[in-house]
Amino acid sequence: MRFTLPQFIEHEPKIVGPLTFKQFIFVGMAGAVCFVIYFSAPFYVFLIACVFLGTGALSLAFVKIGGRSLPVILVNFLKFNLTPKIYIWQKTEMPIKIVKKASKKRETEEELPLKIAEKSQLKKLSTKIETGAK
Repeated sequence: MRFTLPQFIEHEPKIVGPLTFKQFIFVGMAGAVCFVIYFSAPFYVFLIACVFLGTGALSLAFVKIGGRSLPVILVNFLKFNLTPKIYIWQKTEMPIKIVKKASKKRETEEELPLKIAEKSQLKKLSTKIETGAK
């Protein structure tokens, strides 16, 4: 009996409850910033800041697009946009080849146009297409 083995398995261990270490860091940092804002700013500023920080932290921790986490996508996006892009076409030098013509007989054979026979399948097919016959 044959068994299929799963391939390309990426499994991060759960460190804190159901969260991996990265997820815990994102959620924990947002919680710590909200804690500081609670004691240093008015309550409505605290609520607005916590909503934005919470949604940002949860999206960074749990959102995956195309099998990749959101931090990986953001890092790739920033690398692509911040690195300089210079596209240079470099022509490769080809050696010069001298080709001699063989004979006149061969030359005239190549110059003759391609002939299609009267009873060819291509002719029948084009007639069927033009007339709409089945």
